[in-house]
Amino acid sequence: MNKEEAIMSGVRDVLNKIAALNKPKMETSLAGYKSSEVHCVEYIGKNNDPNVTKLAASFYMTRGAISKLTKKLIEKNLIESYQKADNKKEIYFRLTSKGKEVFDIHETLHQEFQARDKAIFDQVTEEQFDGVLCFLEKYSQHLDNEITKQNQY
Repeated sequence: MNKEEAIMSGVRDVLNKIAALNKPKMETSLAGYKSSEVHCVEYIGKNNDPNVTKLAASFYMTRGAISKLTKKLIEKNLIESYQKADNKKEIYFRLTSKGKEVFDIHETLHQEFQARDKAIFDQVTEEQFDGVLCFLEKYSQHLDNEITKQNQY
C-alpha cells in the first residue's frame, strides 16, 4: 500500500470508528430525526441569514434537494422561513424553539465527543496539527476544484 492509499484508508477507518462510537448516542438523543435534518438545523443555527443557496453550497446538494429538506424541517416545526423587509424576493430560515432544542442537544453531544477524544489531541504537537491542517486544506481545495469541474458539464 502506498502512502496515498494508506492515508485514504486511515481517514476512512477513523471516520467509520467515529461514526460507530457516536451513532448510537446520536440516534438515541435525536430519535426521529435524520442526520441530514440535524446537520441542516446545525447550519441554520450557526449561520446568519441561511437560505437555500447557502445550504446547497454547504452540503454539496442541489437547491431542489435542500428545498425538500427544509420543507420537512418546517413540517417538523424545527425551522421557519422569513423574509427581510428590504428583500421580499429571498427566503431565509431560522430555528424555532423546538429547532433550538435539537441544536442544543446536538451541540452537547459534540462537546461530549470532543471531551472523550481530548486525551489524544493533547498529545499532538503544534507542528503535527499544522501539518494535518495544511494537508486537509490542500486536499479540500483539490476536491472543490474537482466538484467545480464536474458541475461544468
